[in-house]
Amino acid sequence: MLNQIDIQNIVTIAKEAGNAIMQIYKQDFEVEYKQDSSPLTLADKEANNIIEDGLNKLSVNFPILSEEGDDIPYEDRKHWEYFWLIDPLDGTKEFAKKNDEFTVNIALIHKDTPVLGVVYAPALDICYWAKQGEGAFKDGQRLPIKTVKQRNTYKIVASRSHMSDETQAFIDAIDTSKKKELILIGSSLKICLVAEGEADIYPRLAPTMEWDTSAAHAIISESSGKLTDQISRKSLKYNSKKELLNNNFIVTN
Repeated sequence: MLNQIDIQNIVTIAKEAGNAIMQIYKQDFEVEYKQDSSPLTLADKEANNIIEDGLNKLSVNFPILSEEGDDIPYEDRKHWEYFWLIDPLDGTKEFAKKNDEFTVNIALIHKDTPVLGVVYAPALDICYWAKQGEGAFKDGQRLPIKTVKQRNTYKIVASRSHMSDETQAFIDAIDTSKKKELILIGSSLKICLVAEGEADIYPRLAPTMEWDTSAAHAIISESSGKLTDQISRKSLKYNSKKELLNNNFIVTN
């Protein structure tokens, strides 16, 4: 089934959504707040419509689970073999702050594992993609780009908007002979920085949702890195429970 999908078609869909986001980004826009107090903008909605329309036009048709889509009961989705998991605008807080650190995330999940992922940062015009068995790429350049030997410092990435006390304690406890360097950045770009070898580790000891991580999870996996569930000590699983909240995790390369 996976071999029937040309990942460049998914890249095109992500970039079309990104272009729509940027049209709104350049203007004044209103920010709404959902029941869980997370922000929502017209850009989230526009991008979601473009992605869903694009995926539905592909020759293969899979269910779509989106942050901005309908709430689908676990009793229905637990039987899915393949499905799209999307976050049309990951990093809405960064979007609202206009700091450019937001992404379009599109992942294909097989049972409980991401097997394809596209992460596009429209304000930066950077695109990461990966397909199981075919490697991971940043704008066509194979990942990882840097190795640990090419990094003079021990680079740690963490959330710009969601730093927790637990994450800070984890960072403080890291034992390394190199000087520690902390990079604060929004959205799935954190995982992608580890995937490309620009950073060593990304500890996330604070809440995330499955659509926040799935696309970049496919990318880190194909770049020979790991995204490890801190409870099971195994790779993070998707659509394996009623709640779509991730356990805490650590990303390494």
